[in-house]
Amino acid sequence: MSPPGDPGDTVGSSAALLPGDCCHPEVPGHTPKGGLPLGTRGRVTHSRRVAAAGTGSRLSHVPTGRAVPCHAMPFPGCHSLGAAPCRSPCPIPCRAGRSRIAPGACPDISAPRCQFYSRPRLTPGWPRPCPRTLVPCPPPRPVSRSPPQPLVPVSRRWHPGPATLARAVPFALPPPWVSRSRRCPRSRPAPPRPSRTRRSRHRRDRSGQSRCDSTRTDRHRQTPTDTDRQTPADTGRHRHRRPRVTRMLSTSQASPERVPSPEEQEWAGPEALCPGWLEDEAPDGEVPGDSGDPDGATHAYERLQSALRQEGLPPTLDCSAEPRTGFGPLDMTVCILGSPTPFLPVLLEGGTRCPGAMVLCLSPAWASRVPSESSPGAWSLLLSRGVSFRAGGHSALETFVPPRRANYVTGTFAPGDPEGGWVGELARDLDCPTGGSVPLAHRLEDTLVTRWVLAARAGLPVPPTLAFVLGARGDLPAEPVAPGVRLVRLQDPQGQQSLVQEEVGAFLGGTAMEPYGQVVVRPAGWRWRGTGTRSTHRKEEGAAVAQAVGARLRGLTEEDSVLLEAMVPTARLPVPPPRSPAPRLPMALRICTLVCRSWGDRPQLCQVACAVGRAESPVRHGAALPQGLDSSLQQWGVVAPSQRQALATRLREATEAAAAALLASEAELSPRQRGGGRARTDILGVDFLLASVDEALELVALAANGQRCLETCALAEAMGRGVGQPRGELPRLLAEALLHRAQRHLVEGKDILLIGAGGVSKSFVWEAARDYGLRIHLVESDPEHFAAGLVHTFLPYDSREHRRDEEHAERVLELLRSRGLRPHACLSYWDDCVVLAALVCQGLGLRGPAPAAVRVAKQKSRTHRHLQRCRRGRPPPAAFAVPCRRLRSHGDVERAAGAVPFPAVAKLEFGAGGVGVRLVEDAGQCHAHAARLWRDLRDDADHPGIGLGWGNAMLLMEYVPGTEHDVDLVVFEGRLLGAWVSDNGPTRVPAFLETAACLPSCLPADRQAQLVRAALQCCRACGLRDGVFNVELKLGPAGPRLLEINPRMGGFYLRDWIREVYGPDLLLAAVLVALGVPPVLPARPAPRTHLAGVMCLASEHGDSLAAGGGMRALRELHGRGLVRLNRLFEEPEGAGEYEEPLLSVACAGATLAEACERLLGLCQGLGIDSPRYPVEHFLSHFK
Repeated sequence: MSPPGDPGDTVGSSAALLPGDCCHPEVPGHTPKGGLPLGTRGRVTHSRRVAAAGTGSRLSHVPTGRAVPCHAMPFPGCHSLGAAPCRSPCPIPCRAGRSRIAPGACPDISAPRCQFYSRPRLTPGWPRPCPRTLVPCPPPRPVSRSPPQPLVPVSRRWHPGPATLARAVPFALPPPWVSRSRRCPRSRPAPPRPSRTRRSRHRRDRSGQSRCDSTRTDRHRQTPTDTDRQTPADTGRHRHRRPRVTRMLSTSQASPERVPSPEEQEWAGPEALCPGWLEDEAPDGEVPGDSGDPDGATHAYERLQSALRQEGLPPTLDCSAEPRTGFGPLDMTVCILGSPTPFLPVLLEGGTRCPGAMVLCLSPAWASRVPSESSPGAWSLLLSRGVSFRAGGHSALETFVPPRRANYVTGTFAPGDPEGGWVGELARDLDCPTGGSVPLAHRLEDTLVTRWVLAARAGLPVPPTLAFVLGARGDLPAEPVAPGVRLVRLQDPQGQQSLVQEEVGAFLGGTAMEPYGQVVVRPAGWRWRGTGTRSTHRKEEGAAVAQAVGARLRGLTEEDSVLLEAMVPTARLPVPPPRSPAPRLPMALRICTLVCRSWGDRPQLCQVACAVGRAESPVRHGAALPQGLDSSLQQWGVVAPSQRQALATRLREATEAAAAALLASEAELSPRQRGGGRARTDILGVDFLLASVDEALELVALAANGQRCLETCALAEAMGRGVGQPRGELPRLLAEALLHRAQRHLVEGKDILLIGAGGVSKSFVWEAARDYGLRIHLVESDPEHFAAGLVHTFLPYDSREHRRDEEHAERVLELLRSRGLRPHACLSYWDDCVVLAALVCQGLGLRGPAPAAVRVAKQKSRTHRHLQRCRRGRPPPAAFAVPCRRLRSHGDVERAAGAVPFPAVAKLEFGAGGVGVRLVEDAGQCHAHAARLWRDLRDDADHPGIGLGWGNAMLLMEYVPGTEHDVDLVVFEGRLLGAWVSDNGPTRVPAFLETAACLPSCLPADRQAQLVRAALQCCRACGLRDGVFNVELKLGPAGPRLLEINPRMGGFYLRDWIREVYGPDLLLAAVLVALGVPPVLPARPAPRTHLAGVMCLASEHGDSLAAGGGMRALRELHGRGLVRLNRLFEEPEGAGEYEEPLLSVACAGATLAEACERLLGLCQGLGIDSPRYPVEHFLSHFK
């Protein structure tokens, strides 16, 4: 044996071994019997360092390799080579010594576990040990079946992870982790199957370059049947096989990598000390690349179980033995590919919102790609296995037969992730929405591209940057003009040194660099992800800066760039008292924001997390524990709550503007550049720095990323729950965004039968149908309707006489059969046609409200009489009904006058739009109003669209004082999914004509809850259990009272306003309910803005809007997004007593007061405000 310290020393002295090193070599004098010496089968070299301690010295091993015993060999046991089991004190029984356990089978997990693996301690400059540095087991010899020797006491214990134990386990045999998880009754274990492939594991060295450690992961596996057939000849043949000898570095060999200088280590971060630090660390010291699990499924599954245990959730239930069947085209599947760690909160939240819809795919063997049936050239992703999530944090490993089609796909696309390769390949060119792709992740991780977009498109301040690129760089514009970013294109970096020096000199001496004293030189591009070594210089060191840039340019590729950027210091604010006499160290504050693509493709800020570090080195993700924005600003000296709130508002605006610019730039890319026609980035992070510019605090945008901000914000939320803070909004917002995109894809290509086209106010229906990919089949009474050319099928049929709707329904069904149409859903947005649509739904067997329920809601007097009989509940629905009587003759007026107290309200029984509504003080006024109405409004031709197809019967109801409100509900199977309350301004008595409105409501939350509960109880009592409904109520001192129920989606401006303020689309929600799918809506809707609007009348504003150019100005402002313009009619309808509003114009603001102020100024400028029409008075009610 070589003396200690000699490079050829294979093991060294036992006295110098560390606890936890390999179990065989540390045994003193261990020499295998019947086999070759250890040094001839493989070697483990240890570098030694001598540390002086007082007068003596000690030896401390720093292992640069690892020794693995027989039961952790790359082959299924050393006995397969003809070797006998070793006689070292190994606590795991050798598989060859047990006749009942075949070679390659799983060992007895109940036996004590062996500590046969030691994690190496690395020193700067030394590469990470190669996973192939293994010491083969010595030749075996027969052994008795005596119990294993007791465990050798050690100071550190390592338990083999599931990947290690499963390396030699055939796919049909369960790995140990299955026994620790719950299983379904009648199910058998079906673990992830590790493939036997030879893969190349990519790592990053200290310079950021990707190097390939070819790890042989193919195993010579033997099934029990093969073992039973094995003969002594076979054993002998294996015994004489030449052993594999692995060459590795020793202490006498020079490292292939240059040891970084202290300055470079300071800037390089952890990768200077540990190459490959970006790889995920395995639990219990397991190395993923050497686990015998090439696709990482076993390792990822164990990480999922570990994360569930940390959250206090039950382990995954193994139900793979009983395949799930029956998935149809309307079943939603949101597939998460790759690592479970970043998306676990989203999976849990999504499982609560839509049980079984969230599916985690941990292996490429669990999914397959087939050509798409709906999109030529695209692919559909089918899942044969996955982990699904349900309410309460329950998860199950399931098998899907036939395979389950994904409606939405996302995953870990970030460069450098172990799963990134197969995740990107599975998600490429899919026919369903994809929340990212490898090309989009590369683009997002490129600091130069994102910084240019943030500066040029979003108008955000960025650090002054000089970028050098090679060649054309097609992902950048030909002439980029961005404040603070200058791009220099080089053809030959070695031959353009003078150009580089000139550009560097001009940049250092430019006005943009005046506030800064230091610069940083670093490489950039998706390959680096902030891991490349960088150097910092003073601005005056021009020659050194140019030399550093030139050195970086030598290895420049077309996909990379070299950045020379100003080192922007964090703002230093006065420390609030009490001040400490201790010196104050310069610190840096990095603000991490996470934003998602919300409803309407609008960015929405989800969470903010901050990291604090030393000012002389960059604060990296994961280098420090995150903290909240408010406490960070307080720590920085921003004491006033109003200032912190103002900074938080500015941060939200800057983040959403940055995300909008990045998403808009992605939309301009071709499908090939995006990685598929449906690929979009749905979750991204933007990093900011709080700097001081011109003695004012300024948010400086640094870069964007795809996954690091998600992990940081998820960690911040988990830390908050650990100290009792309530669950944050991050999982809910992300889950709702993903589920919403999946539901949008779910309705694509569906055939929707629409009864009644409506007027110009329903024009949004045709635009939305095109955006959602719906095929509309329209049944309309007017054969010349403008929507005839905007739908897939136009079916003209005169159904204006709605008192014969049963007959009309039969005719419509015959018309559909003659055309061969089989719609997936049927509904109506037009008030006159709701009963006909319910009858057609019933005839087609489609989901929808019952015709009887719709009739009760459509006839106003019947609604109130029905509710008065509903006496169950606390309070019962009868508490919201108003006394009323039906009027069909003047005799009915006399009888009603004795039952309904005056003043009262007289209006049409089936009316709409407020036409014919009037306040009457006594029976005489009621007689006079009824006579005029019965004379002027006889049928639908006299005033289309107000319900005269049902006749001109009237009702007299008690006048209810209070404020008027609209409540829009989304109900599925009687369960409330969403509700929005809007306020109406004072009506113009006696006609009760609407004047103004605002959203969200000014009412306190408890009063809004009263309105929502009353509306829901009234709908349920009438039998309306599925659909989108509009309920009009009045709120008085004693609570809400019902005016009427509209069994269809709210009309006029309501759909547009709700979509603008909250995001969800009532039209899409109505389609989903009609398809039998519960729509995903915000669980806790928060308004993104405030809207205040005013109604314009033809009699009051027609001349001023037409002659003065007011209408043209409103259209232009609407196109620029400064006002919301909703037209009810193209031309004025009705006059005098029967007039309806012509249009609605609204303004938005951060607060309701701001929105009202803007609206009042607009109305005064356009002549809408006048003494006869006092807009200021109408808006004064919104407080």
